[in-house]
Amino acid sequence: MDIKLQQLKHFSLVAEQRGFRAAASKANRSQAALSTSVKELEKILGQSLFDTGHKAKLTPFGEFCLPKINQFLKLYDELNSDLCAAAAGQLGQVRIASVPSVAAKLIPTILASYTENHPNVDVALVDDNAAGVEARLLAGEVDLALGNCLHIQDERIEFTPLLADPLGVVCLKDHPLTQQARDIEWQDLVALPFVKNGTCTLLEPTHANVLAANARYSVENITSLFSVLKLGIGITTLPKLAFPDDERDLCWLPLTTPYVERQIGILRLKDRYFSPQAYEFYELCKTRLADDRKNQS
Repeated sequence: MDIKLQQLKHFSLVAEQRGFRAAASKANRSQAALSTSVKELEKILGQSLFDTGHKAKLTPFGEFCLPKINQFLKLYDELNSDLCAAAAGQLGQVRIASVPSVAAKLIPTILASYTENHPNVDVALVDDNAAGVEARLLAGEVDLALGNCLHIQDERIEFTPLLADPLGVVCLKDHPLTQQARDIEWQDLVALPFVKNGTCTLLEPTHANVLAANARYSVENITSLFSVLKLGIGITTLPKLAFPDDERDLCWLPLTTPYVERQIGILRLKDRYFSPQAYEFYELCKTRLADDRKNQS
């Protein structure tokens, strides 16, 4: 016959309260029920836990068992608490991949709010380009991804668009484009040296794709890209979120013709288990990024 958890709890409680009556009162059980439970435990163990003549006094075997049983009950309570907390999203880990612009500008405030309400959840954040973000999600390396979905028709991916990020022109602050009275059109850029970067794929469906196709330079790394632009070598196009707010030498100018924007949102896999921790972060992202979209409009 196996030992029951309740029997161990009753034994520990009787020893703690130094009597069956006090233990029964605290457990909200009858004294007879507690006595029967302890006797069944003694029968299973084959040894008495309390002296026959003094119901609340432990036998030497009882003295041996009590600290071990109390240690087990403590571990059980901790396990129970941890499992319940994990099920409620209060323990565990959330793994997130994000495009650098979102990781730098949007994730920090979301993360601060999340950690305030989930202080015991570990968060792992990795930034990558849009293709890398999707690849990490499909490989199961992360629970969630944030960025623009390249393969929006992929049946494995659920993409929730939350924020529009317009494309603009990046150049030196004293560039002639900054003095132009009218809105910037792609034709205004054709004669200028153009630096191609990874986000120029956004131009592909438009006539402005000729800018990237005829580019003299190609720089993928965003830090290197800004260094090149600051030398006055050329201009480029970037989504607004990818442009630093504290940039001193360069400026971002809206491109009106064609108007191009990328949809920033959350990516998750449809057929993969979604932990409570990841779900809480997912819902928080949806709320915060949707608020940002409202503030833009």
